[in-house]
Amino acid sequence: MFLIISTNKVLDNLEINFDTNGLWALNITLAIIMFGVALGITIDDFKRLFRNPKIVLVGIFSQFILFPLITFILVSVINPIPSIALGMIMVAACPGGNISNFMTQLAGGNAALSVSLTAFATLVAVMMTPLNLAFWGNLYEPTSQILRTVELDPFTLIKLVTLILGIPLLLGMLTRKYYKKAAFKLAKLLKPISIIIFLIFIVIAFSQNLDIFMEYIHYVFFIVIFHNIMGYFGGFYFAKVMRLSYFDQKTMALETGIQNSGLGLLLYFNFFNDFGLGGMALCIAFWGVWDIVSGLALAFYWSRKTNKIVI
Repeated sequence: MFLIISTNKVLDNLEINFDTNGLWALNITLAIIMFGVALGITIDDFKRLFRNPKIVLVGIFSQFILFPLITFILVSVINPIPSIALGMIMVAACPGGNISNFMTQLAGGNAALSVSLTAFATLVAVMMTPLNLAFWGNLYEPTSQILRTVELDPFTLIKLVTLILGIPLLLGMLTRKYYKKAAFKLAKLLKPISIIIFLIFIVIAFSQNLDIFMEYIHYVFFIVIFHNIMGYFGGFYFAKVMRLSYFDQKTMALETGIQNSGLGLLLYFNFFNDFGLGGMALCIAFWGVWDIVSGLALAFYWSRKTNKIVI
């Protein structure tokens, strides 16, 4: 018991090196990435989705209900320290990461579906991210105690998610509608640049906290990897049970397993940073690195498998 309390204090007293400038950089980076994705989206994409409502329901259910449920079960079974548990719940409450569009294309999945689901999930996330964080966080007693201490304001949370994801999505779609040629040119430029900027941001943030990661990473290493794998499996096999094509199953796996942990970090630094929850930050930060590595590995595996089938 003493060892558990000691571990809690050690982890939660650690501070990630991340200042106000870094927070602004993260805000802007996430907004640019969302804007770049939105440049390739039209109202017709949403119409096509709703012509096949089954795919929409599977995608939204997988991201916003299935994965948070899987996370709650994992948290209840593994019983990590409360701040790490809340980090897992935070990640599961976020929508799929925008980089999943690139991964899906590489994997030979349904890239058009991935982009459309990213857009729709972003709209849904404005309400579902705060709702899932509050619901699942309060359902698990140790994290419920943290949320009571933090006194999270759901309306402030919704406002932040809207500013970072909702408004760039709307602006990108409006640019595509009224300035189509410019949108195509800008999208070609922004997609690779925004991904590179995000990766550079992660590398810089990681290098600034290298000593912290090296000393404490073992507390979250296997938890995050297993959590991430369960996201891929959950998305893939749920799509399979729902009789979607293999083409779409790969898409659902990547949309579920790759989370917008950048948004999770942003929410952490805005709402939780002053409450001594270093374990939460460590969990979300490692997620941000790991799901890129695992997503690329899975996409590369599927691309090789697809090429062999074609040959």
